[in-house]
Amino acid sequence: MCVVNKAGFTNINSSIIIIHAKEAFIRRPPLKKIRTVLAQINPTVGDLRGNMRKIISCIKRARKLKADIVAFPELAVTGYPPEDLLLKPQFIQDNIDALHKIKAASKDITVIAGFVDGNDGIYNAAAVISNNRLIDVYHKKHLPNYGVFDEYRYFKSGGRYPVYKLRGINIGVNVCEDIWIEKGPAKIQALSGAEVIININASPYHMGKALFRENLITSRALECDAIIVYVNMVGGQDELVFDGGSIVIDSRGNLVAEGSRFREELLTVDLEVRGTEKELTRKDKRELKTLLERNERIEKITIPSAPAQRQKPAYRKKKFRKLPEQEEVYNALLLGTKDYVHKNGFKGVVIGMSGGVDSALVATIAVDAIGKENVHGLFMPSIYTSKESREDACSHGGNLGIKILTIPIDSIFKSYMEILSKPFKGMKPDITEENLQARVRGNILMAFSNKFGWLVLTTGNKSEMSVGYATLYGDMAGGFAVIRDVPKTLVYKLCEWRNEKAGKDMIPERILWKEPTAELKPDQRDTDSLPPYPLLDPILKAYIEEDRGFDEIMKMGCEIECAQRVITMIDHAEYKRRQAPPGIKITPRAFGKDRRFPITNKYRSY
Repeated sequence: MCVVNKAGFTNINSSIIIIHAKEAFIRRPPLKKIRTVLAQINPTVGDLRGNMRKIISCIKRARKLKADIVAFPELAVTGYPPEDLLLKPQFIQDNIDALHKIKAASKDITVIAGFVDGNDGIYNAAAVISNNRLIDVYHKKHLPNYGVFDEYRYFKSGGRYPVYKLRGINIGVNVCEDIWIEKGPAKIQALSGAEVIININASPYHMGKALFRENLITSRALECDAIIVYVNMVGGQDELVFDGGSIVIDSRGNLVAEGSRFREELLTVDLEVRGTEKELTRKDKRELKTLLERNERIEKITIPSAPAQRQKPAYRKKKFRKLPEQEEVYNALLLGTKDYVHKNGFKGVVIGMSGGVDSALVATIAVDAIGKENVHGLFMPSIYTSKESREDACSHGGNLGIKILTIPIDSIFKSYMEILSKPFKGMKPDITEENLQARVRGNILMAFSNKFGWLVLTTGNKSEMSVGYATLYGDMAGGFAVIRDVPKTLVYKLCEWRNEKAGKDMIPERILWKEPTAELKPDQRDTDSLPPYPLLDPILKAYIEEDRGFDEIMKMGCEIECAQRVITMIDHAEYKRRQAPPGIKITPRAFGKDRRFPITNKYRSY
């Protein structure tokens, strides 16, 4: 709809058309620039002082870049997710005290930072700070309560939609899930005049999520006819990895800037907007009225600012680079391992090296993450351990530059069997004796952990954990399960990728082609107990990650007996998974927070 004013001007969006008898000339207002820094930082949950210092340091760096705005991730002050720390009133107050110190460091710059607001309940909030003043606080509207998220347990939902005017530019601020909602807070703020939407996030990684995020933010920018500034957290927090990848999408859906993946960074971008008030059509006004719920409101707030600096230092524009899947997953495992070790104060790690592909991948990741001097390998052979396994473990350790200590377990295993010979008299050897060997190894690993303060990294993969092909208190014993969410077929791909990157067989070639075996009895192979992994992994993905039923799995070409057997094994192994150490999430549906099934469960889908 066009509105003609008394001077003869017709307002259409932000353009002004001067009407003449013969022709029309378009005169657009000059572009206004606002320099924005996306502070893609790695906070630690509960380290309020450390997080505060990191934020203040980034504010100082942004100020040197003559930034008008510096935006930090969701709950940057507390780290994400703080979980039941949020139930402690002292924690809430300490996080607010930290915010006040951040406020004192905000001279001549506007800061947007995630924190927990404790006013009348607690809120997942974004503080808008400028020139040593707390200008406003935005409360997150949409609280995710699925997958790894549990925000309804802690937070109240917001109900106001502020639009801030800074240097003549209208800016909306919202938090994480708010931008994922079609016709949500971003749309309301855009209809209220926002030309730029700044969305602060703690969005955890899984394979393929970066492209999904980019597509979603692009659709939101087009829906809102606004620039979307999306700043994401980076770092490892228990099972979760935050991968960064902050992005800026313009109102036409073009990718303007993109942050690095899996590392901290200050991403600088000069946003260009017209800085004119939008004229709402009747349709827009009706839509805005429809979107606002009862008692919700729009507020317009001016942010006082220092005079704009004409001369701003140049900044280097980054080239966009998409990561291949194997590199992306490897980097997630690397960051998750590094942060778990360092943030929890471990001196180093110890790994049971079997000469197999799983322990080879875990050891390689550990060396890349924390350095070879902090990685220790134990080779614990039994009478069933092959000569090839010994050679492969030692060869791989040499390639990595780590020391492999050999501790045979035969004498300890014999002692167990002597002690148990009377109660086991007349009974044939079975899985009991196999598991005893694994548990001896688990005891030895934990002894080294206790004595030297090393974290035991377990080496089980998702395929094994899914069907329970692991020994409780044996090879499952440890503190952190690096590849717990990595299917076996992907384990091989990651090893091959790492060798390609090294330009040599860092992981010995024989490890990659020999048949997998636990070597707990003569001539044992994984396929004695399991379908081949190329057949098993698609079934696991369908049943665990996609919640497909038996009939759907059958349509994939599976045999009835195979599908029934695999599903039974998955369901029966829940008690083992519940006792497993935490591990890094890399698939859309990881065990643990993502997938919560009862241990006592009689339901079967066949």
